[in-house]
Amino acid sequence: MIRTSRIRVATNGQDDMVDLTPKIEQVLRSEGVSEALMTAFVVGSTAALSTIEYEPGLQRDMPVALERVAPVDAVYEHEEKWHDDNGHSHIRASLVGPSLSVPVSGGRLTLGEWQQIVLLEFDTRPRERQVVIQLIDG
Repeated sequence: MIRTSRIRVATNGQDDMVDLTPKIEQVLRSEGVSEALMTAFVVGSTAALSTIEYEPGLQRDMPVALERVAPVDAVYEHEEKWHDDNGHSHIRASLVGPSLSVPVSGGRLTLGEWQQIVLLEFDTRPRERQVVIQLIDG
C-alpha cells in the first residue's frame, strides 16, 4: 500500500535549513505505519532535501561549502534569460537533490543518532514549500 501526505514548510529564503524530522515522524504516527519505506520529495526547483547533523556549526558550514561550488555572484544563463537572481539556487538544488528515502522500522525512521532530515532553501526569497511524503508498506 502507498500512503501520501503533504507537509507545508515556510522558509526564510536563501541558506535556510529546516529540520523536517519531527513533522515526518508525526506523519508516521498519524498513519500508524510500523514497517515501510518513507520517501520525501520537495516540490520546486530551488530547494532540496538531505540528511545532516542539524546543529548551528553545520547550518553555517553548508552555505559556505555550496558557495564554493555554485557561487551567488557567478554568471548564470538562467539569470540572463529570465532577468532574475537565482541561477545559483537552481544549480545548488539540482546538486543536492529534491528527494530522499529512509526505511521505517518499528514505527521509527532508521536515522543515526545525530542525523536529521532537512529541507535546504536555496531561493533568494522566503518561500512556502510543500513536501510530499509517501509511505510504502506491504
